[in-house]
Amino acid sequence: MNRDRARDVGRVEHGGSDDPDVLDLSANVNARTPDGVENVYREAFHDAQRYPTEPPDAYREAAAEYVDCDPGAVVPTPGGLAAIRLTIDLAVDPGDSVLVPAPSFGSYAREARLQGADPSFVAHEEVLTVDPADHALAIVCHPNNPTGRLYAREDLVAFAERCRKSDTHLLLDEAFLGFTEEVSLAGAPGVTVARSLTKLFGLPGIRAGFAVATDEMREAMLAARRPWNVSSPALSTGRYCMRQSGFVTATRRRVRRERQRLRDGLGDRFDIYPSAAPFLLVEVDDPGVDAVLDTAAEHGVALRDARTFRGLDDHVRIAVRDRAATDRTLEVFADV
Repeated sequence: MNRDRARDVGRVEHGGSDDPDVLDLSANVNARTPDGVENVYREAFHDAQRYPTEPPDAYREAAAEYVDCDPGAVVPTPGGLAAIRLTIDLAVDPGDSVLVPAPSFGSYAREARLQGADPSFVAHEEVLTVDPADHALAIVCHPNNPTGRLYAREDLVAFAERCRKSDTHLLLDEAFLGFTEEVSLAGAPGVTVARSLTKLFGLPGIRAGFAVATDEMREAMLAARRPWNVSSPALSTGRYCMRQSGFVTATRRRVRRERQRLRDGLGDRFDIYPSAAPFLLVEVDDPGVDAVLDTAAEHGVALRDARTFRGLDDHVRIAVRDRAATDRTLEVFADV
C-alpha cells in the first residue's frame, strides 16, 4: 500500500445505522444472537487483561470444524474484510489486473486500488465463465452481495480449476454462506476463502472472522498476519458461536421463511432478484429510490440505497431479519 494511493482512493459506503430508534435493514445482520454468548463475552474480560494466546489455536480448531478444513489452513482475522484485504495485499502487485464482479461488494475494487492494481469488472452472473488467465486475482462473492445469487458448486469448482491452471489466485468471499446449506470451498488448492462470523451470529461490533488458505498463500498469510490481531473477547465469542449448530439451523429456517414472506408481499409490484442470502435486492424505478427511502425513514426504518453499488440505479436492498421486521417493511411499501 502506498501513501499517495491511499489518499486518492475514496471510501466505500456500507449499510448500518447507529440510531437505536431505527429498525436498521440497511445492514445484513442477524436479528438474534446465540443464547449464552453474552456470558461468554463477559467472562472473556479477564482474558483481555493479558495478550491473547498466540497463535490462537483453539479458535483455529473451532473454525476448522465450522467449515470442515485443516486447522493449519485457518488464518484468524478481525472480520471478513480483514481477510479480504490480507489476501489482496499478498496476491497482487501494482499494475496487476483483478477480476471483480459487479454489482458486488464495493470494497473489492477499493482494496485492489489501494495495492495499485486495476479492477476489471465483469457482470456477477458471468464471472465464473470468464477466462482468468489475464488476471493476478479473481474474486467471487458467494452468495453475491447485493443480488443474493448462489453459484452452483460444480461451476465454482470448475472455475477454481481454471484459475489454478492460469496461475490466478481465487478469493472466494463466503460472508453470507453460513445462511445457506451450501458447503464451503475452504481448503481447496489455489483458493482463499474469507469468512465473517459477525453477520450470521448478529455481532458486527465484535469483529471476528478468518481466512482459509493453502500452500504458499497460507504460509504468506500466517507470516504477514499481525500477532494478537483478534481480541480475546472476539476469539472467545467467535469460538463459542461457531459451535452453535442449533442456532445456525434455526436462523436458516427463519431467514428462508421471512425472505419468502417479503417476496410474496412485494413481488406483485416490484422486480426482485432471486436470493439465497439474508437480503433481497428490489428494483423500485417506480416510485423511485428516494421515495422509498424517505417513506421508510418516516416509518423509522433504514433500507440500503443500492445506488452505491456499481451499475445499480433504481434499487434498494432489504435485510431479511424476523417476522416483526418483515411486517414493518411491508407497511413501508404499502405507503409508497
